[in-house]
Amino acid sequence: MALGVLARQSPTGTGLQKALIAMQTIPTTSKVTPIPLPPSDLPALQEEGHSLMFSSFTTEDALELGHLLYARLAPLASGTPAVVSISLANSGQVLFQCVTGPGTTPDNEHWIRRKTNTALRFGASSWFMHCKFQGDEGAFAAKYSVGNDEYAIHGGAVPIYVRGVEGVVAVVVVSGLAQHEDHAVIFDVVKENWR
Repeated sequence: MALGVLARQSPTGTGLQKALIAMQTIPTTSKVTPIPLPPSDLPALQEEGHSLMFSSFTTEDALELGHLLYARLAPLASGTPAVVSISLANSGQVLFQCVTGPGTTPDNEHWIRRKTNTALRFGASSWFMHCKFQGDEGAFAAKYSVGNDEYAIHGGAVPIYVRGVEGVVAVVVVSGLAQHEDHAVIFDVVKENWR
């Protein structure tokens, strides 16, 4: 079922509180909630949504989403650290960015830029584009005359739309996990905190 137009359900600061708890808690294997597998066939992705539509998306919302993603990913950081980045579509201004633990590299920034470019150009998640081309980056690059150094069809970038606003407003990106997890964790956190 498609998510529809979403509104944040928790008060401002909830994400920060959860992030602080995640920082102070030493995770054990039993406490780590696995990230669900996202659909990989196009009809199912179109049904779930290959982007997010919010009733509004402010800097406050970006901070909440970023902190909630950090809180969800922090327990996984000892094995797989990730970068969370949320930026505006029209200016590229970064509204939120953090790492979930030590071990990320400058290469994560390159992935963020490339995944963001894909979400902005096609108005769909980078996972959707990955599934559309069955992971064949050569076919993707040839069809759209793009270089792999500028675009990536690996999961983890999701465009954010706002009801009544034309075009993509922002992009949320996770980089560092397996690409299906980079994608799925965004939808997992949104489904839990927006209705």
